[in-house]
Order: sequence, then C-alpha cells, then structure tokens
Amino acid sequence: MSAAGAVVALAAMATLPALAAQEEFVVEPGHTFSQFGVSHLGISTQRGRLGPATGRIVLDREAGTGSIDVEIDARAASTGNTALDAVVRGEDYLDAERFPTITFRSRRVAFEGGVPRRASGELTLAGRTRPVELEVVRFGCTRLPFLVRTTCGADAVASLRRSEFGMAAHAGLVGDEVRVEIQVEAVRQEPAAEPQAAGG
Repeated sequence: MSAAGAVVALAAMATLPALAAQEEFVVEPGHTFSQFGVSHLGISTQRGRLGPATGRIVLDREAGTGSIDVEIDARAASTGNTALDAVVRGEDYLDAERFPTITFRSRRVAFEGGVPRRASGELTLAGRTRPVELEVVRFGCTRLPFLVRTTCGADAVASLRRSEFGMAAHAGLVGDEVRVEIQVEAVRQEPAAEPQAAGG
C-alpha cells in the first residue's frame, strides 16, 4: 500500500465509533431505596418500604444491552406501624420467614439514545415468579471530585397485581394493584490498575 493509501485508511479508521466495553456496577445499599404503594379502603394509599437491596447491573450503552440482578430483604419491609409490619411480612403477604429474599432478574434492557429506559425481567416475590417491566424515569452518572469511581443512579417504577403472587388476602380492603418505586445508585467496577514496573 502506498503512503497516501495508508494515510487514507488510517483516517477512515479514526472516524469509526469506538466500541464501548460492558460496564459492571455494584448496587450501593446506602443510596438505594424501594417502596410500594397500594390502595387502602379505596380512600388512600398505604405505603411501605422494602428492605436493603444488593445486586449487580451490567450496561453496554454502545450496544444497547444490559442485565440486572437485584435482591431485596423482605424481612425488613416496614410501614412505620409495628402491627401492620407484622401483617405485611406475614403469611398473607410477603411470607418473609419462608421467602426472605425478593429478586428481580432482567436480561432485556431497552435503551433510547444510549440511556436505559425499560427493563423486562422476572420478579420473584413470596415464592412466586412472574414477568415484570421496570420503567426507568430518570438516569444519570457522575464522577464528582469526592467520588473515587463513577456512580450511576436511576429512578424506576413498576406496577404489579399482588394476587398474581399469591397475596389475595383482604381483597375488599386492600387494592390488588401495587405500585413499586425504586431509587438506585450503583458504583462502576474499575479494572485493576496494572502494577508499575520497578525503576532502576
């Protein structure tokens, strides 16, 4: 190849978009919050908080693919009312003694303009697994000076019917549709630094 041809080839390669590697994130429990809301007596919304969350999220924003694996402690579900907490965690609802972990797993993350907008997956709740779709209503990443690594955060919402998970008790008092809202922050896992060669 002539020198001129080599220059043209290199210029063409320089215009190609770089392929972004997958980014792996670990959920930060201290900045992740999930809550639920359900109609009570048809006149108000009863809200509650689900327990601490842990998990792993993988995103490839260039390819528009991703995966989510998250676990939530059902035993820590709380409404701010001790008596009601016992009911929510009990056999009629979360049955947290038998099923202490709520899991969401997704292998289908939909992107728009490089931003995740939906995650379709399977939710395991009270021992039953059903398909659920999360809608991502907010997403962003930052690496402010005081942060050691890149942190991404998102707000997501989903709706489900509790009866599909075997929680059909008190149907005349408590609504069937449950709205779940999740605030999550996750820290990107950076590749290990290469060891420096010894000077001499």
